[in-house]
Order: sequence, then structure tokens, then C-alpha cells
Amino acid sequence: MSSFHPHSLNPRLKVSGAAESHTVDIPQPIKDSLRKFRFARRNEGSAAIVIKINKQKLIMEEVEQFDNISIEELAEELPENSPRYVVLRLVELISRFAFTDEFYFSHALVHPDGRTSFPLVLINWAPTTSEIGLLTLHASALLDFQTTVDVSKIIEIREGPESLTSDVVNTHLLGK
Repeated sequence: MSSFHPHSLNPRLKVSGAAESHTVDIPQPIKDSLRKFRFARRNEGSAAIVIKINKQKLIMEEVEQFDNISIEELAEELPENSPRYVVLRLVELISRFAFTDEFYFSHALVHPDGRTSFPLVLINWAPTTSEIGLLTLHASALLDFQTTVDVSKIIEIREGPESLTSDVVNTHLLGK
């Protein structure tokens, strides 16, 4: 009698204690690039790293990195018909004065309670005009990617570049 092992059917299936299934692999070079991006020192402007899924190989691939880019400029760089994961390092963000509704630029996100942070945000860029199979694959890998990047804030963008603005990001980050 032969013993059954999950790897005998699917070499992509990773087993650790309980069986975990990963639809899309995140290669070590992508993990290294994400780690380097996370800990890179930035003096000005926001930065982003854009990751896509190679549907044929079922792996994630780095598309591009941007330095000193506004959120609106980043939105214009993203494809209108293809999902992407965008890890955004916010260095310059619009923050709110405690005593007014006016906004100003700062090198940190200043929360209403006075805390200051330099947030790392995951933008789940999933335009509704994307191929449904690719959107499904993208959605199935989101949690694994979020865990790899180690971010708690995800901003869902489905309606294209006009729906990714500084105001939208600030609203999500400040919990409004």
C-alpha cells in the first residue's frame, strides 16, 4: 500500500502543519525586492513598487518601481485593463490640522490623536474592465501577498485612475 502525500499531485502545494494552498507563487527575488523597498530610506515624495501575476507561469513578477511620485501620477501609470498589487510608501501625505478642515503636506501621516506614522499601504488595483479569469487569480492571491508584504491597510481600487487620489488614500488611512 502506497502512502499519499499532497506533493505527489501538485508540486505547488506547500504543506506546513495544516495544508496550505498557494495559487500563485511569490518567488524569493520578489520577496527580497519587497523587503528592500520596505526598509529603503526615502527623503522626499512617495514611492511605489508594482507587482503583477504572470498567468501562464502562476508567479508574481515586479513590473516597476517609482520614486518621488504623487498618487495621481501613479494612478496614470497603472494599466486600465489589468490588475496589479501596488505597495505604496507614503512619505509626503496630506495631513489634517487639528483645528480646521484644511490639509497640508507633511513628511508623515499625522493622525487626529497626534500619532505620526510613515505608512506602507497595499493598493489592490483591480479594474472592472480586466479579464475575469485574471481578476479571479488576482483575488485568490491577495491574502498571501498581503501577508508577505506585511501591511494591514488595503485600499481597493476598481474604477480606474480617477478613483486613486491623495484624498482617497488619506480617507482610508485616517479611517474616515
